Amino acid sequence: MDNKAYQTMSGLTRYMDRYYLDALIGIIPGWGDALVLLCVVPFVYFSSRVIKSIPLTLAVLNNALRDVLLGMIPFFVGDVIDIFHRANTKNMAMIQGFVDGDETIIKQVNQRTWQSAIVLIVLLLLIALMIWALISFGSYLYSLVASIF
Repeated sequence: MDNKAYQTMSGLTRYMDRYYLDALIGIIPGWGDALVLLCVVPFVYFSSRVIKSIPLTLAVLNNALRDVLLGMIPFFVGDVIDIFHRANTKNMAMIQGFVDGDETIIKQVNQRTWQSAIVLIVLLLLIALMIWALISFGSYLYSLVASIF
């Protein structure tokens, strides 16, 4: 718990999930979700370098990418979902379980390794598809407005 990355994760969890900063940052189209994704770096670092667990790292990335995908849903629906999803809290609970040696959390994460890897690939593809759809929709709206004026 004296680790700098652990303290950073605790602070991020507090501000992003308890004070709903995740949802507020997500209001900024495109950039907000990218900024929220940067906040997962300490979690990935801690799980991969300090704990040295590939299954835990896959589970952390799985939660983070799921949060980004849900946050990208347009018309503020994704921001409302961000209030309830709380990916940082889930990641912190998994990491805390590994640090404390909680057998049930360790067993759950280890059993879901392949599932996490497959879901991770699917989430990356869905995020790429969502970015393409949002750019296409933005271009369509721009051309529609430009044709009016």
